[in-house]
Amino acid sequence: MPEVLKAPLVVEFPFTRSLGPVQSAFLTGLREQVVLGVRTADGRTLVPPVEYDPVTAEEIHDLVEVAPTGTVTTWAWNHEPRRGQPLTTPFAWVLVRLDGADTALLHALDAPGPEAVHTGMRVRVRWARERSGAITDIACFEPCDGAPGEPPDEPAGHDGRFADMVTGIVAPARLDYIYSPGRAQAAYIAGLAERRILGERCPSCHKVYVPPKGACPTCGVATSEQVEVGPRGTVTTYCIVNIKAKNLDIEVPYVYAHIALDGAGLALHGRIGGIPYDEVRMGLRVEPVWSEDGHHPDHYRPTGEPDADYETYKEML
Repeated sequence: MPEVLKAPLVVEFPFTRSLGPVQSAFLTGLREQVVLGVRTADGRTLVPPVEYDPVTAEEIHDLVEVAPTGTVTTWAWNHEPRRGQPLTTPFAWVLVRLDGADTALLHALDAPGPEAVHTGMRVRVRWARERSGAITDIACFEPCDGAPGEPPDEPAGHDGRFADMVTGIVAPARLDYIYSPGRAQAAYIAGLAERRILGERCPSCHKVYVPPKGACPTCGVATSEQVEVGPRGTVTTYCIVNIKAKNLDIEVPYVYAHIALDGAGLALHGRIGGIPYDEVRMGLRVEPVWSEDGHHPDHYRPTGEPDADYETYKEML
């Protein structure tokens, strides 16, 4: 039985967004150890606050302070915290309705075990030592000793106006997973190690797809007939990249293109090198330049052939 290929992969990028007046006040308040909600026309207080009433869709902006204490409405125990979660030891995810709010806020509860957590328990905010204007300024919730029926903490009534308001946030997004290519792509990867580019032909429409997926994306039927394509091809479309990517040792600007390899029915993408970026064009004939380990094309360069006629590649734009 052939070895099953697999490799760890990470998709990661910083998500940058600007804040409207409501979210700006909410996050700035957390930095200042103040929890703000927003009041709707019918008198409900929503925490975390939103900019539009979820019932009427009307814009809302009447900010109101709520207490840093509240009641657990529901919970689930997290036995194995993952990277980036609020706590590194087992904890409970809880929905907490803060005193003065009509909705619940999702966060972590630091508790010694699931037996110490129950719906209706009283909790309070544990503030982070260093705060920057983010939901992580609430480090977590922790149990507090308030007895049932005891008056909740009274907020000071902050109006939501602060000096040096937070106007934007950068939220890191990351996905870690194990990728296994399957039969068709495993054969494609093995072919690259031999400097061969293999596709698979659809038995119905007869198009050759590279890289192969094991099925025709148009007809939906399984593919198994291997076809060697290229290695030369034609640039069909392209873009000029002007922003340097993290951990990618390529100087900008550079060109990334869709390349229709000879014999293929679908264009694949690759970097164009060996030519000034402003001389790359549709129809340019290119060939692969293999990586130092020879396992994949590092980039494609011009072959010196005349440009391909538009009619020969227009179906693959």
